[in-house]
Amino acid sequence: MASPQSSRQSSYSSISGKIKMHSIHVDSVQRWMEDLRHMTEVECMCVLQSKPIGMDEDAPSELIVSRVGAVGEHVTRDNLQTLLKRALVVSTEMGKMFQRLEKGRWQRVNSTAVRVNCHVRSLIQEYSTARNAPAEMQKYEMSLLEKCMELNVITERCLHTEDEYFLKSMKEAIHEILTDVSDSFSHMIDMALANEIQILIRQIEESDNVFAISTAISNLQSLTQDGPQLCSIIAKEGAVVALLKICRQDCFSTLYARALRTVASICCVEEGINQLEKVDGILCLADILTDGTCTEATRAEAAAVMAQITSPHHTSTQYLASFLESMQDIVTALINLCESASCGEVFLLASAALANITFFDSMACEILLQMNAIHILLHACRDRQRVDTPYSKDQEGGQETGVQRKVVTILANLSVLEQCSTEVLQEKGIEQLLLLLNEKPSSFSPSESSACERVQQKAVVTLARLSRDPLVAQTAIQLMAVPRLIELCRSPAERNNSDSVLVACLAALRRLAVECPDSIAPTDHQQLIKPRLVDSFLLCSNMEESFV
Repeated sequence: MASPQSSRQSSYSSISGKIKMHSIHVDSVQRWMEDLRHMTEVECMCVLQSKPIGMDEDAPSELIVSRVGAVGEHVTRDNLQTLLKRALVVSTEMGKMFQRLEKGRWQRVNSTAVRVNCHVRSLIQEYSTARNAPAEMQKYEMSLLEKCMELNVITERCLHTEDEYFLKSMKEAIHEILTDVSDSFSHMIDMALANEIQILIRQIEESDNVFAISTAISNLQSLTQDGPQLCSIIAKEGAVVALLKICRQDCFSTLYARALRTVASICCVEEGINQLEKVDGILCLADILTDGTCTEATRAEAAAVMAQITSPHHTSTQYLASFLESMQDIVTALINLCESASCGEVFLLASAALANITFFDSMACEILLQMNAIHILLHACRDRQRVDTPYSKDQEGGQETGVQRKVVTILANLSVLEQCSTEVLQEKGIEQLLLLLNEKPSSFSPSESSACERVQQKAVVTLARLSRDPLVAQTAIQLMAVPRLIELCRSPAERNNSDSVLVACLAALRRLAVECPDSIAPTDHQQLIKPRLVDSFLLCSNMEESFV
């Protein structure tokens, strides 16, 4: 028999994962009253065999599901939220039942089984009454109800005996049935969610009313914020195909930005990227980026999709063939968008896409150099209207990073090309890199500290790569790069206790020492340059603040 912990993970943890929602910021008393309603209703049903007390015949049920073709604003969104909340109640009860079963608390096991049965029966009854469920879903509903009833019967039998051998054998049987109930319930919820999502997608595909399509897209976009599990279901139901179809029709040009924003959200999962590739989505995005008649907002959202699908977090590379075919057009359009960006958000989206793309192929870096990218990027870093702080929001897993991090990432990748150093010197890029070494978080927020750390690391890496050119190394030394690098090595607080920044600084110092050994004091040379890199790292990483 599997351990209780592993069994719980294999059975009901998948349910709670699929129905995880964003926290609902409501008054705590209001939230308690909502939860209380579920519990009081289930107690009523236990007594009256699923017949609720005092319900007005004309009163709507809690799970109000709209009919096909009558999707009003936020209705389907509310339906799904209610469905998710009810499913969360069931999965929570199942989790409790696994725990109580392991402890042999048979009275509580039975009462929990009754609650699970009533919750499931109520959910199915309300959903099936309001919506004609697909035949496959009805089959799962019937099977699930039978298993829930079987669970009730078998747990009740355990209340009337103290035979340890019998109870032990029943525990194994109950565990197996409960696992089946969990799996069946999870699958049924998936089908119910898919059924609701299909309504929104049909609205997008079949309607010719701009307002109706806009409402459906907004609801779909809202649903993508409920986690990757729901995004996977949305992708599998064909949402990416429907949204890109909208982006290929001139009559719906006002909806392009909203549709692309939803596509970007869906593409946080591999299924979304796979769907994008199947319908030549890269070509569609390239067309939008290079279309001068498209609004800046639309091109910015296309850049956001590019940034999402090229994120290093993804392992899928199926789309790379078609991406490389359009590389010249995409990179050119993105750097042009950076140059003409009217605000920091647009610049951030375009530069984020470029930062990811430069990791793929050196061809992207060569194109950027031809397009005068270094001038454009460094000029943007000095433009306070585009970047007020290094901590602007982007779409990388909800983390806060900045425009400056994107710029310095692109520069780090460009610096592998020899011709890059000349342009950096001409644009006074060394001065800008040294300014980035002094970046400090404006608060104690972990996200800001992390963002600052990454900016410092990328800046040091770029400086080290560029210092292969003796002229760059001499310029950096004249601009007092060495004292700041030494300070970052010796003071953990200055580098936000980052080991990656420490390693980068040690490497940069050693590069500069080759060109100008006299720029480093004997004591620093003995500790930071002469030993093996790993020995210098261990020395600096164990230093106390009082050392400096």
